[in-house]
Amino acid sequence: MNKKKTNQLINESSPYLLQHAYNPVEWYPWGEEAILLAQKENKPILVSIGYSTCHWCHVMERESFEDENVANYMNEHFINIKVDREERPDIDDIYMEAVQAMTGSGGWPLNCFLTPDLKPFYGGTYFPPEPQYGRPAWIQILNGVHRVFNDEKDKVSLQTQKLLEHISNVENAFVSNNNHDELNKDIAHKIFINIQNNFDNNNGGFGGAPKFPMTMSHEFLLNYYYHTKHDAAFLHVEESINKMIQGGIYDVLGGGLSRYATDNEWRIPHFEKMLYDNALFIQLLSQLYLITKKEKYKVVIQQTIEWLKREMTNDDCGFYSALDADSEGVEGKFYVWDYNEILQNLGDDAPIFNLFYHVKKEGNWEGTNILYSNFSVKDLADKTGMEEEILLKLLERWKKKLFLHRENRIRPHLDDKVLLDWNALMNSTLSVAYQATSNPEYKEMAEKNMTFIFDNFYINNQLYHIYKDGKTKQEAFISDYANLIEALLNLYEISFNEKYLVKANELTQEVIEQFWDINKGLFFTAPKNQPYLVVNKKILFDNAIPSGNATMLNNLQKLAIIFDNDSYRKKVKIMLAAMNESIVKYPQSFSKWAKALINQLYGFNEISILGTKGIEQAKEINKEYIPNKILMVSLNNKSEFPMLNNKFVDNITYIYHCENYQCNAPTENLKELLKTLI
Repeated sequence: MNKKKTNQLINESSPYLLQHAYNPVEWYPWGEEAILLAQKENKPILVSIGYSTCHWCHVMERESFEDENVANYMNEHFINIKVDREERPDIDDIYMEAVQAMTGSGGWPLNCFLTPDLKPFYGGTYFPPEPQYGRPAWIQILNGVHRVFNDEKDKVSLQTQKLLEHISNVENAFVSNNNHDELNKDIAHKIFINIQNNFDNNNGGFGGAPKFPMTMSHEFLLNYYYHTKHDAAFLHVEESINKMIQGGIYDVLGGGLSRYATDNEWRIPHFEKMLYDNALFIQLLSQLYLITKKEKYKVVIQQTIEWLKREMTNDDCGFYSALDADSEGVEGKFYVWDYNEILQNLGDDAPIFNLFYHVKKEGNWEGTNILYSNFSVKDLADKTGMEEEILLKLLERWKKKLFLHRENRIRPHLDDKVLLDWNALMNSTLSVAYQATSNPEYKEMAEKNMTFIFDNFYINNQLYHIYKDGKTKQEAFISDYANLIEALLNLYEISFNEKYLVKANELTQEVIEQFWDINKGLFFTAPKNQPYLVVNKKILFDNAIPSGNATMLNNLQKLAIIFDNDSYRKKVKIMLAAMNESIVKYPQSFSKWAKALINQLYGFNEISILGTKGIEQAKEINKEYIPNKILMVSLNNKSEFPMLNNKFVDNITYIYHCENYQCNAPTENLKELLKTLI
């Protein structure tokens, strides 16, 4: 491959697009130039979608896109467009839906063929260079698509019509036309049962391999436990988290959770680390720590945030997107261990370490060793005759020694683009972690990150999705707005700076204007009237990250109370009426929705504190697990927020506990109040 020759991607900022900038394929970024060229030359468009830490994207690039003969064929017969799915989730969602309709499955790399007017007619995921495992070779696909596009126009037209109808209507399968005004608390139990039916009671989590953390489903279980004291919900979360942090999916040396485990027991990770997975993981750990006060959960919170600071953060506290699974072209090479390498580093201490972390001479995975443990330090003490306290100190010392040795290895590729929605999600995480641990550094990081967000993503009253190398681009999506509003609400609850609430409300007004579908309710993915989108979809599913719709629903519930806004309340009812049937039937696909539904069923604890001791007392409330609280503080009588207005009394710090603005008598006794809340 001649690396001096570049294609149209060389001027892009996306690490994924830049990875393909030296391919002999004449790749274009998504945009007017490529689309108009396809229309001018009447050529089909190949849209190839992936992301920079995608293992099979790398494989297909090496096998096909770097092949001169394959590239020449692609360049002659197609207009070839590369898309980073993390930069353009709207495009990815459209063509993923098309490929899933055609093939029954999806994934990345996603390769979808379009007519010049952007209508899909064929596609798939990874294609090998030669036929294997029942998959045709990539060149065969190209030949077939080229022939069909030129010789069977009617067939192509019919296929595009069917696919566009499917894409446009797929959300209707999950949106109910029954406008239920009343929601019964029995619904919460039905949701729990439907989640419980998927429990892996042996290994924690849900279902079999591959095993994803599914933190939002676990969060619902904790929320359900808070309201019902149903022990099975809590115990499954605790068991699941214990299995994860013992398993290879969690990096015991450096902190951080991998994308998923390829086995049932969380031992063998797909080594890729994503910002959003770890943000959600820390949030769940923080909530579990609030309930249990168990130090081991606090330790993992600290370790994971330390990893984020060390490897995933720029100088202004902006968070990068992901770390690749591969280094030196080998999956997991940075993280796995040779038996002799551990022996050389730990010497006579190696046998105890190896016993605890299942290190073997022959390896425990493909000839190497992944560090995992399926028993406790107490068990290790029983096996070795050593004291637990001594073993804990020794294990930490040995892990630090191996960590420092590992730091000299060639590191996995870093995807250093900064995405607004993922950063806002991480900002909420820092606020939640601060509530749980009272570590002032987390509050400082949250405030610094929020400053970074508004300095770099909010330009001339326009919010953007991507920041890289000092440049901002791509108008924000619903997930950007929703996650940022949620972050502002969470940051208020640890700082009690009212400017965050004012900004959250302003952004909510923008969201309603730009994204709300006044005909059907719910929010579009992209702002209205976007060019070059055949469909502006509504993303409803809570997949790897919460859907923008579900997050906005949760935001509107809180904002309706904070600002006493009936318009927001009406939208909450519209959204829940549209989705409550799907939430109950498929709760693991709608876990963030389920959080809003259970809050709607049980109501919010509206807690207002007025007086000079307000922030101090609020900090104590934040140390308890109260998932449905809305907490507001004023140190004086100047606040005009409805929850705070006309409640201040000189020389007394009063705490008000209300629901739907119906308040109990104010109290000065925080401990007595907490007894009613936890």
